[in-house]
Amino acid sequence: MHTEITFRMAAEKDLESIVAMLADDVLGSERERYEHPLPTSYLKAFEAITSDPNNELVVACAGKEVIGVQQITYTPYITHQGGWRATIEGVRTSASVRGKGVGTELIKWAIQRAEVRGCHLVQLTTDKNRPNALRFYEKLGFKATHEGLKLKLNLLTS
Repeated sequence: MHTEITFRMAAEKDLESIVAMLADDVLGSERERYEHPLPTSYLKAFEAITSDPNNELVVACAGKEVIGVQQITYTPYITHQGGWRATIEGVRTSASVRGKGVGTELIKWAIQRAEVRGCHLVQLTTDKNRPNALRFYEKLGFKATHEGLKLKLNLLTS
């Protein structure tokens, strides 16, 4: 990319751009609700994330345009001698910049944040239906060392 990428904590005004990026792929289009106005569940989640000192919702910007997003959650563990971990989730880039290094810069930024926060490990998950994402993360040094499991609960959101 020719434009300098900057990173900052997301603001409420960024929610529409964030949800648009989350919804702009095959999997996201099935689970997100990008509509006007946005469902209140997104604002509630944003408020919960931004009020928690162990969560960061980070946007990548080119000028004033939001072109990427990721959430970083910091978790203390009893294992690994009481070490902290950073979990990266919800990584998306705008379709206009995919393949131009924005995702790489997002992940590198998250790793640096984890180091600053004293984490001993950075972890993430990617859907098995995203083989390109798995290859992307492996190129950045991540290794598929564990099998992740999820149990979807049928909770309604507004």
